[in-house]
This record gives sequence, C-alpha cells and structure tokens, in this order.
Amino acid sequence: QVQLVESGGGSVQAGDSLRLSCVISGRTDTIAAMAWFRQGPGKEREFVARITWVGLNTYYADSVKGRFTVSRDNAKRTTYLQMNSLKPEDTAVYYCASDHFPRAIYSEFGSASAYDYWGQGTQVTVFS
Repeated sequence: QVQLVESGGGSVQAGDSLRLSCVISGRTDTIAAMAWFRQGPGKEREFVARITWVGLNTYYADSVKGRFTVSRDNAKRTTYLQMNSLKPEDTAVYYCASDHFPRAIYSEFGSASAYDYWGQGTQVTVFS
C-alpha cells in the first residue's frame, strides 16, 4: 500500500510560480514512477508530468513543457512539481499518482488508468 499527500496549492496571479509537493508513505520498493495529473473545472483528468523512480527520466505534457519541472527526493520520499509562468488555463486540482509498472510509451503512462495510487489533490487557481 502507498499513501500520497499533496500540498503547495494556492491562488496566484498569472506569471507567478508555485511548487507542489507529494509526500509518499508506505511501500515504495515497487514504485516505477511518479506522476502529476490535473483536472480543471468540467474537464477530464489530464497528464502533466512523470518522473521515473530510478534514474531521472522525465516526461511532460506539451502544454506545460518549458514551464513545469518534475523532480523527486527519494530520501525525503517526496515528489515535486515546480510550476513557473502560470497561466489561467493551469487552474485545476493537481494530483500525484504512483505507477508500479515500468512504462515508456506516452499513450500508456499518459493515461490515468496506468496509476495505482492517488493523492487527494491540491487546488491551484491562477487569476489573469
């Protein structure tokens, strides 16, 4: 079992930055990767970023590439999402999730169904 708790959300102006954190508890030995998803008002949950548990392979949605950075600190059992140059369209609830199977195909790891455990989410609101 894995438990995930996100924090760091808030309300900011367009152009500002936020850093989200996801603290992981429970068994981590089976984690292959951690990811961030988001769900905006009236929208489906969408992939944002992913980082492998071993190595530093990262993947991003086109909409956030160059603005967001995913990282992890295994010693602190924490995954981060640094969000810069925020836009109103980034407004969403942000979730972290753990994947316990190694995947390298975007169509697979970009789907919420690939992830086994989820946090409760943290709200990010960006005002224009």
